[in-house]
Amino acid sequence: MEEVLSKAAVQRVRAAIAANSLPGEIKVLNESARTAAEAATALGVGVGQIASSLVFRLPDGAPLLIITSGRHRVDTKKVASALGVEKLSRADIDWVKSVSGFSVGGVAPIGWQSENLTTQVRIVIDEALDDYDVVWAAAGHPHAVFPTSFAELQAVTGATRMKVSAD
Repeated sequence: MEEVLSKAAVQRVRAAIAANSLPGEIKVLNESARTAAEAATALGVGVGQIASSLVFRLPDGAPLLIITSGRHRVDTKKVASALGVEKLSRADIDWVKSVSGFSVGGVAPIGWQSENLTTQVRIVIDEALDDYDVVWAAAGHPHAVFPTSFAELQAVTGATRMKVSAD
């Protein structure tokens, strides 16, 4: 547990939690939370309560963070249209790490490694997360998560509220 909490990426999330006066504390899981289903099982919550942080590349090369409910898939054509861009491209694991400072499976919605960013990150938050009082987000490591709410995430990230799924 202490090994996970001492990781630099987890420390950045802890600092962002404190800087934004969020009430949740980082929880270390025995099981991996690389996927929404794994996280939900480990926490004993519904998969919809998992706030997955997915990174895409916009046509201009800038990163797009979509904070989505684990209960469905992102409709990239729908999101691209809503943002007024041609398409969203999947980001490879090396690029995700370089722009966020997080490894895939532990990408947090807060605490990004801003010194590596050359452009502002655009952030969208799935309105489906507003269906839950408590949502759980990755905290910089596949075994670390923190509780928060839709309102808190939207406020601290400045994310644009959007329906990101086709359903």
